[in-house]
Amino acid sequence: MRFCSLGSGSGGNATLVEASQGITSTRVLIDAGFSERELTRRLARAGCTPADVDAIFITHEHGDHVGCAPKFAQRHRIPLITSRGSWRAIGGAKIADFDERLLRIARGGDAIALGDMELQPFAVPHDANEPLQLCVSDGNARLGVITDLGSAPDSVAAALQACQALLLECNHDEAMLRAGPYPPMLQRRILGTHGHLSNESAADLLSRCRHDGLATVVAAHLSERNNTPELARAALAAILGDQQDAIRIADPLLGLAWLDVS
Repeated sequence: MRFCSLGSGSGGNATLVEASQGITSTRVLIDAGFSERELTRRLARAGCTPADVDAIFITHEHGDHVGCAPKFAQRHRIPLITSRGSWRAIGGAKIADFDERLLRIARGGDAIALGDMELQPFAVPHDANEPLQLCVSDGNARLGVITDLGSAPDSVAAALQACQALLLECNHDEAMLRAGPYPPMLQRRILGTHGHLSNESAADLLSRCRHDGLATVVAAHLSERNNTPELARAALAAILGDQQDAIRIADPLLGLAWLDVS
């Protein structure tokens, strides 16, 4: 199994995961927070076309995650997987011409078989309608993708156990956020239990998921105004014994090239 980030930040988020059992391959796109043209361009950068995508999983309805997903799924006849709450918040029933035969409703805790992989959605605290984050397994390796949550209760840490790779939100440095230009109301929303993870909170979650088999950690969804790659990397590296070279950063524009999960 392998994964790549097509971009991660307030301007858009998408992660592509591929599992193969030799003669067959399955690819799931986790979030599609870009325009159709931009998403197609970013897929091409990863060596893929829309026809290569077997399903789109939408974590929640915020624009930087849902993006063009319904139109893209409809145009290319790709199954769309999301929670019932997210689908309602997206306005699913009102989306003109959407073929609901493409829709599959996900529930936290209910695994979804998809070709060479299994999707394992789980609920998270975030200011959205029934948000879900995701683990993906090919039966041998396990990847956790978790990009939008304000806090990490024990249920979240439990869902991320035994992952060989994590793509983990490090949205902000709390000191930078408090001293920055955001108005108090927006600061409170980001800092709240249903907002976004700080570097410190992400490091705490990583400490509860760390094990000898965890080989790859990617910091994602960094705020361009309230964080830096250096601060995010240092916070996570401290949990891994100051191995800063082991922490990758998912760039908002360039994403991150393919990484193996094993």
